[in-house]
Amino acid sequence: MSDPSSFCSPEQFITRHLSLHLRVDFSTRVIAASSALTVRCLQDSLSSLILDTKDLTVKKVSLNGQEAKFSLGAAHSFKGTPLEITLPSPLTRGQEAILEICSETSPKSSALQWLNPEQTAGKSHPYLFSQCQATHCRTIIPCQDTPSIKFTYYCQVSVPKELVALMSALNDGDFIDPQDCKRKIFRFKQNVPIPSYLIALVVGALEGRKIGPRTTVWTEKESLEASAYEFAETEKMLKFAESLAGPYVWEKYDLLILPPSFPYGGMENPCLTFVTPTVLAGDRSLASVIAHEISHSWTGNLVTNRTWENFWLNEGHTVYLERRIDGLLYGEQFRQFKALGGWKELQNAVNTFGATNPLTNLVPNLHEVDVDAAFSSVPYEKGFALLFYLEQLLGGPDVFLGFLKTYIQAFAYKSVTTEEWKTFLYSYFKDKVEILDNVDWNGWMHTPGMPPVQPKYDMTLANACILLGNRWTEAKASDLSSFTAADLKELSSHQQIEFLTLLLLKDPLPASHVKRMQEVYNFNDVKNSEILFRWLRLCILAKWEDVIPLALKMATEQGRMKFTRPLYRDLYNFDKARDQAVSTFLKNRAFMHPVTALLVAKDLHVDG
Repeated sequence: MSDPSSFCSPEQFITRHLSLHLRVDFSTRVIAASSALTVRCLQDSLSSLILDTKDLTVKKVSLNGQEAKFSLGAAHSFKGTPLEITLPSPLTRGQEAILEICSETSPKSSALQWLNPEQTAGKSHPYLFSQCQATHCRTIIPCQDTPSIKFTYYCQVSVPKELVALMSALNDGDFIDPQDCKRKIFRFKQNVPIPSYLIALVVGALEGRKIGPRTTVWTEKESLEASAYEFAETEKMLKFAESLAGPYVWEKYDLLILPPSFPYGGMENPCLTFVTPTVLAGDRSLASVIAHEISHSWTGNLVTNRTWENFWLNEGHTVYLERRIDGLLYGEQFRQFKALGGWKELQNAVNTFGATNPLTNLVPNLHEVDVDAAFSSVPYEKGFALLFYLEQLLGGPDVFLGFLKTYIQAFAYKSVTTEEWKTFLYSYFKDKVEILDNVDWNGWMHTPGMPPVQPKYDMTLANACILLGNRWTEAKASDLSSFTAADLKELSSHQQIEFLTLLLLKDPLPASHVKRMQEVYNFNDVKNSEILFRWLRLCILAKWEDVIPLALKMATEQGRMKFTRPLYRDLYNFDKARDQAVSTFLKNRAFMHPVTALLVAKDLHVDG
């Protein structure tokens, strides 16, 4: 099965180990890299090989110390440029060789965001972070940039000595750079094989604080207190995850709280989860992002989707485990409530894409499709809904957990396809084949829109949200005075999120209603980013002009795509806000993460 998002041919050769030397230069915004790939040949005679690159300058290539000829193929609009290497002498099946490549990144590398000191909390040092998922590792080094291939890595990275470097690996010491006493070299080792998208690097004025036996939280010192408090339950979550999925093999589970422009909620880089500061709610209510990233240590990092078309294998299983952890922390009713919330998120995503859009398939076809443009909550929530539905069909949570644990053991350290997953499901439940045969697999996997069946949910915690939501949608002007601050007294922040999500799925409210909602609930001042985001969307859809500045503020002060893209899209669709949305984006574009900037430009119909 070839990977439509990569140029390399995993059937010809595989990378077994990567030894890296990186030099980070903030003045030119370039990383100089010397990469030594230990490759193993898988065919009888291999005279040339292809690696993925994008926006890289390749300076020199050698095989086992002998110089090798190389050329860059035709550039593809989003896949980059294949690096074609002619080997000095052919390799035979089973033979291993060391391929060395000297290269440099471009200042516009889509994997890297370089921050000026003024874009950081401390304001005095620059900052760099990477985001390689899905196909951006090729903009840092030439590699087999496909999740179907896993390798161990060792890295030495040279940075200005007043800064700290961290990677998705275990720290192996640091020392002054022998070539430049103003610089320091940090060493890292990752002994568990990982795919290229899990290589990660951060360089900045970072401080760490130990918050558990396996966990240090890293951030700029300005957010250290808040972060240490917010994620204090990490070890508890890790233990619950181990009880559900088996032993944790990565040794350390550190957290890095990034500057606000980080484009995702979290990124499960092994040994060092990257986290958006938008989860710092002050009351630990958004810490389930951590339960999600912890779960990836098994589903995603240990068992990995073979191609991005099978992304639901990473995300659907991870959401399933995350909600099982939620259930252990806060009770089964809460797990059910989160599951129902996920179904609403799926409805929202399907509404955004359109119910016939092939990107709403659980297993989409990604030939000539940019993986970043295809990204949505569909693989997460449609994938979860399928697993939740199967749990109910096959005998309940405990029975299904038995399957999940065995699946993780069977495919640990490997990459897997949907077909292999399904074959394994059938072999595990060989006494329930009849039940499985009645599942509409084509409807679930290969059909756009909502799934063919909706699982059942315990409604206990959802009913209060539905009740309040219906009161607002049915309220006439004369009823508005009946709403008071007491309406929210009994609702947790999770229930408030659900209440707003329900309203977003209905026809927009009149502006008079959202004005009243602000008077009694004061959502404008809420610190919880998930509540604020939905509230601002609700107001824009109600065409309440007063919130335009607040919505623009949220869209620009943080760069998490889950928030920034829908806010900009809604502002664009509101005639009174469109010009402001476009001009605000153009003013802020240079400070945004490159992937976020590219996708928001598309949303706003602004030329590249």
